[in-house]
Amino acid sequence: MQLQNTLGSMSPDQKNRIFSLADELREEDGSYLEPRDSIRPDRRSENGFDLMPLVTDLASLDLERGAVEALGYEWYGEMGIAGRRYCKQDIGGRRVAQLHFFAMGDPGAHRHLAFRDYLRAHPGIAAAYAAEKRRARDLHPGDHQAYGAERQAWIDRVEAEALAWYGQKA
Repeated sequence: MQLQNTLGSMSPDQKNRIFSLADELREEDGSYLEPRDSIRPDRRSENGFDLMPLVTDLASLDLERGAVEALGYEWYGEMGIAGRRYCKQDIGGRRVAQLHFFAMGDPGAHRHLAFRDYLRAHPGIAAAYAAEKRRARDLHPGDHQAYGAERQAWIDRVEAEALAWYGQKA
């Protein structure tokens, strides 16, 4: 099964659920960030929306796991990235959203933002990333873990470039 989703193909109820969740997850200071894919109807994402809520304390978030799951999200904990809490939501067999929670100031959040901004500033690299995701998806249809592992070397290489670029930009 190939997971493809666009905001335009989602029902109004699905869109409202995503945006209301973002509002529910917003910190008191108004912070929440989307790390990779922009929430725009003209941008296709293989895995729905990637949102990166920044929280003040992961231990407190862990105590709210039941509330996140009650919103229809599956909780996976760190899932391979120290300092992250990963959750996903599928509706009708299609990935709708992924949440990558980090504590404010966590280096993982910085890394995600650098990668996102680098892709936005370099359309050719963004296109190469889209091609890499398609290649990995075609090699491992329906297997998200193998899909992620397949593209990891590409991500690691470009992430190093992105972090260097992001540091120069600041």
